[in-house]
Amino acid sequence: MTPNSAQSEAIPETFLLAVGTKKGLWLGTSTDRRNYEFTGPHFLMQEVPSIGIDTRNGGTRILVGTRSEHWGPTVVHSDDLGATWTEPEQGAIMFPPDTDAALERIWQIQPDAADRPGVVWAGCEPISVWESTDGGEHFELNRGLWNHPHRPEWGAGYGGAAAHTVLPSPADPNTIHVAMSTGGVYRSTDAGESWVARNKGISAPFMPEPLPEFGQCVHKIARDPNNADTMYAQNHHGVYRSDNNADTWVSIAEGLPTDFGFTVLTHPRRSGTAWVVPIMSDDERIPPNAQLAVHRTDDGGASWQRLADGLVQPEYNVVLRDAAAVDTAEPAGLFLGTRGGSVYASADEGEHFVEVLKQLPDVLCVRAAAVVL
Repeated sequence: MTPNSAQSEAIPETFLLAVGTKKGLWLGTSTDRRNYEFTGPHFLMQEVPSIGIDTRNGGTRILVGTRSEHWGPTVVHSDDLGATWTEPEQGAIMFPPDTDAALERIWQIQPDAADRPGVVWAGCEPISVWESTDGGEHFELNRGLWNHPHRPEWGAGYGGAAAHTVLPSPADPNTIHVAMSTGGVYRSTDAGESWVARNKGISAPFMPEPLPEFGQCVHKIARDPNNADTMYAQNHHGVYRSDNNADTWVSIAEGLPTDFGFTVLTHPRRSGTAWVVPIMSDDERIPPNAQLAVHRTDDGGASWQRLADGLVQPEYNVVLRDAAAVDTAEPAGLFLGTRGGSVYASADEGEHFVEVLKQLPDVLCVRAAAVVL
């Protein structure tokens, strides 16, 4: 063993935890995913509903969607873990004049696959999808979705009209899925030129027709790490899996205390493993019996295990759709934040949690990753 190799092995892995809230951003680093050193708040008094952590180019770029009541929304980025921030002079996302629209909120920032460096996606309000090819500095409106004939009928969920999930397929650069509230799941197989609703089997109990072509309030979708055709969805009442690239969906809610919730996560490496955070109902937006818990399946939704060790109880605040994340470490880390300002970290896939932040403003977005310093 050479001295250089011994030195490199001694360097501990560094984990980044990014927490976006109603009133700013907190950034934490850790070597054990239990004890963190945090900086912040960055962007005090600005809403931070979206965060992306991009480690594809050998460094770490943090992309943050901010929203100021005075200056409006934009995307800023940092390449030095938040020591400095850069914002394009004319704004990263701006609707073209012919659309007669203005950006309200950036709900999602999603780096593309590892073999597509520089490509970053954004989902926004009003419902729209944007693509960047320069690492998230400038974005272009996806006209295929914006000009979709269904768009006039897409509505606003309780939190607003949101294109909240953009999932580019790692197996096929031409395939992209988008989920929106309200509207449901849409899929493109031609790199975003055209989009087709893919909601067969997902219910919309609040509509006259409970199984419409579109109009579902899908809260979040996630993709299996090994089979790009397998996906999971947390709906406004309903938890589903698709094994055919979202052509059809089947319920996997049996065994859960309730089928309502906002988030769904999949394992970074292991097929069949997913997490949800049940909420009582759309009328009672608290954890069941005021007991916050994560539920994990390791068999594609055939069964569920309740995980709550370390979560402070009782809890009357919920976990929002992007206020939970999984990292790519071994074992995978699981992270979540509540609207009551508590942030929890698990270094063992949810078996045990530790509260790493508390008394923050409403937590809107949580992202975690192993990073290069």
